[in-house]
Amino acid sequence: MQSLIEAAGESGQGLPPVEKWEPDNCGEMDLVIRRDGSWWHEGTRITRERLVRLFSRVLRKDDDGKTYLVTPVEKIEIQVEAAPFVAIRLDVEGEGRDQKIAFLTNLDDAVIAGRDHPLRIETSDDGEPEPYVHVRGNLDALINRATFYDLAELTVEGEDEAGKPVMGVWSAGVFFPLGPKA
Repeated sequence: MQSLIEAAGESGQGLPPVEKWEPDNCGEMDLVIRRDGSWWHEGTRITRERLVRLFSRVLRKDDDGKTYLVTPVEKIEIQVEAAPFVAIRLDVEGEGRDQKIAFLTNLDDAVIAGRDHPLRIETSDDGEPEPYVHVRGNLDALINRATFYDLAELTVEGEDEAGKPVMGVWSAGVFFPLGPKA
């Protein structure tokens, strides 16, 4: 079985160049990606995994903050509750500053957290942490609870950008603050 670290080096190869396409906006589609990673069209869950994977390959989030399905000739706005992907697993290789943390999404994207794939924590309206990892383009993955617990087990003491002591993780030479020092 290939490790996530190896898979992350190959992830994204063969994807369409959606960032280069500039088609006309064709309006909106009643398509919602829910925070659990499920895809819904006109109130019905899309259960054909191959169709979801196909759509996921032509996703793009533009600078206007909206997410679109994009082809060379059309661009259709869709709704995303949290993020278009969910990080469902992590693998770790190495220790300390040399550590690499790879994430796998529900749609089999694999990335290594680092400069090109930063981790960030937002806070939900109810005060709960919402952890994300950058996947591609302007698209992120919400890190699911079980995977976030695995990530929390890797925390070490460090400093945030302001020099305050925090808890965080190292990956690919980058320190990512995850929360205040306990």
